Amino acid sequence: MTEAFQGSCLCGTVRYETLTPPKAVSHCHCNQCRKSHGAAFASYGSVSRSDLRILTGAESITFFTSSASVVRQFCTRCGSSLFWSKDHGEYSDWISIALGTLDSAFTSAKRKHIHLASKAPWHEPPTDCSRHTQPDQTPGDMPEGAQQ
Repeated sequence: MTEAFQGSCLCGTVRYETLTPPKAVSHCHCNQCRKSHGAAFASYGSVSRSDLRILTGAESITFFTSSASVVRQFCTRCGSSLFWSKDHGEYSDWISIALGTLDSAFTSAKRKHIHLASKAPWHEPPTDCSRHTQPDQTPGDMPEGAQQ
């Protein structure tokens, strides 16, 4: 049996678990991710929507449609950014978890920095992982098992 990973928002109102480890770890430097996290980049790991369980606080999760197909979810009480996903189309059956909300220990050897063309001018990403000026929408960039 695969280990479940637990996570929560800053105030603890929203608690969740994933039934599988996050895959396709990305450190996104796009303007939307930087603004939603208030940081140089946002770190996400993807899981199948069916593997995410909201344990408490589902009523405290709200959303913001940040572009034509992207929905960002956050806690209404503390403002913690929790998840983002596509609400339709390709990959809409996957959800990306803000890795900073994980309470369980998690590491991934496979990670990448994306949208470096719009990175914060005051931050230089490390060179020890894959770097992309734009995100590649190729099968190798999506979690194992994702349908293209």
